Amino acid sequence: MLQMPSKQPISAGIVIVAAGRGERAGSSKEGPKQYRMIGGKPVIVHTLENFMTWEAATEIVVVIHPDDEALFARAFRHISATPIETVHGGATRQQSVLAGLRYLKDKQISHVLIHDAVRPFFDHALLDRIAESLGDGAQAVLPAIPVTDTLKRADNAGTVLTTVSRELLYAAQTPQSFDFETILDAHEKAAASGRSDFTDDASIAEWLGIPVTIVGGTADNVKLTVKDDIAMADDKLSASLLPDVRTGNGYDVHQLVAGDGVTLCGVFIPHDQKLKGHSDADVALHALTDALLATCGAGDIGDHFPPSDPQWKGAASRIFIEHAARIVREHGGTIMNADVSLIAEAPKVGPHRDAMRAKLSDYLGIDIERCSVKATTNETIGFVGRREGIAAIATATVVYRGRK
Repeated sequence: MLQMPSKQPISAGIVIVAAGRGERAGSSKEGPKQYRMIGGKPVIVHTLENFMTWEAATEIVVVIHPDDEALFARAFRHISATPIETVHGGATRQQSVLAGLRYLKDKQISHVLIHDAVRPFFDHALLDRIAESLGDGAQAVLPAIPVTDTLKRADNAGTVLTTVSRELLYAAQTPQSFDFETILDAHEKAAASGRSDFTDDASIAEWLGIPVTIVGGTADNVKLTVKDDIAMADDKLSASLLPDVRTGNGYDVHQLVAGDGVTLCGVFIPHDQKLKGHSDADVALHALTDALLATCGAGDIGDHFPPSDPQWKGAASRIFIEHAARIVREHGGTIMNADVSLIAEAPKVGPHRDAMRAKLSDYLGIDIERCSVKATTNETIGFVGRREGIAAIATATVVYRGRK
């Protein structure tokens, strides 16, 4: 409960309206726009966190679409706080708000703030201004900003008829806030009358002659409506995040047997032995494939190319490394660096190093200066020292966009 100086205390319930389909934002595998990722978290999570950290908020209910139970549960994993209740919304925003108000009816709150889930950029200063006005006895409070654009009225053909004066015109925002019993009664009367065309909650109050008090809104408190709005919101939040730089490691070893040469980093080197394996046994590319997959938690090479599958018998390992690079890109990653260390007594790697780096550059689609190949012996110790096998250690550095 928030005690304003010389005001009545405010015990605020919060209704978050999140049942819309958001068609104007386009389709997305992430679902409706309130579940789209901005700054690494769903839009609705940013909105909820703002209310959850405001001291006057005592009850929060989110009105969701019946089809979005799983989406909300997945989004809620980003939040570490007391449970937030959900109810199902209706076919219109007006019906959804009423469902939220009815849920709060027995929660012993004095006031309610009704907010669009897709307005994540409000601040506590705005909420405090609203609470102060409610504490002064206002029955309905509307955050709004003066209209600054020149307004035109046009006919159906798109021809301008006149310029409309901006004087005393305001753009409405949310949270629109009310004495709880007053707005619940107003919504019930609107529903009983068959009216379903109200575009916001303040207009229902106006319909019943309830005075609505304007408090200063904020320019940042925009509603994310179309796809570009969401992209700009993501850019805004991601710019303030720490860079998502990830490093993956990979290790592989293959046995040496009698043969005519080995393939390392896609380069064939004549030798009196060969590497034994189901594919071409390119130990370097196998290690680097695992390193890349590790940066986005995509398993290892055996998950994607099981050695038990006959289609990969004798396959060129460039297939594996290019597949891993594609997975990284699909997850929003940019490969910044690839480093391979080969551990072998023979053959000599030095003469072939630049050719190997060029192959890595080609496979990964990055500059050759970002590709490193090194080699060392095992000082005649162990299976490598006895020329029984070759080992490789690989490291990949990938930068991911903040949405993951």
